[in-house]
Amino acid sequence: MNSSIQNIPAFNLVLAFIPVIVVIAILYKWSLEAGNAIYAVIRMLIQLLLVGYVLTTIFQAESAWLVMVTMLVMVAASSWIALGTIKAKRRALFRHAFLSIGLGGGVTLILITQGVINLDPWFEPKYMIPLAGMIFANSMNSVSLAAERLYAEITRDVPFDKARSIAFQAAFIPVINSLFAVGLVALPGMMTGQILSGVSPIIAAHYQIVVMCMLFGSTGLSTAYFLVLVKADFSDKA
Repeated sequence: MNSSIQNIPAFNLVLAFIPVIVVIAILYKWSLEAGNAIYAVIRMLIQLLLVGYVLTTIFQAESAWLVMVTMLVMVAASSWIALGTIKAKRRALFRHAFLSIGLGGGVTLILITQGVINLDPWFEPKYMIPLAGMIFANSMNSVSLAAERLYAEITRDVPFDKARSIAFQAAFIPVINSLFAVGLVALPGMMTGQILSGVSPIIAAHYQIVVMCMLFGSTGLSTAYFLVLVKADFSDKA
């Protein structure tokens, strides 16, 4: 198979924004948050362009400490973003989110990179950082959903143990749905990228199986640990 991936010219890249502009027009027409959507798109564009240059530098440096610092920044950012659903308790719960995402995601990342893939060197940036990004991002989303649902249940005077179970189940809905849908409804990003770059679909499928197990485990561990840590913070309402 062809091992090279097609480059996207600047003009072709601009064409990808046509549906984005249409959706923003609909938001504006319906008096919804078009401004916030525009801000999100602009921020996405800037962040991805910047991260492209940053990752190029990190990959070329091949420095273990630089990879570790990058992952710490990723955990901190994901922890803060995860608590955007409950801004009233954001600062108080940040340390819990940081520990849960860092530990739940970190343990899974170590198992996958050192036990399954056997990276050499152990910190190989082109593998470690993308895998860490997938783990921390999915853990962030799961913790965010759990935090929002837990807070909502507690404010309705639901006992903490029951609220915790409801929150965990709600946070896991996207994860379970992704397991049902993979290969039938959608080809995940990593598998699609490998196929586009010329990798055999069978090999790509093996990697995607590892990724799905990785995401299932990391989100479950991070979310469960977060819900355990925050019990004391909600004890006054439990």
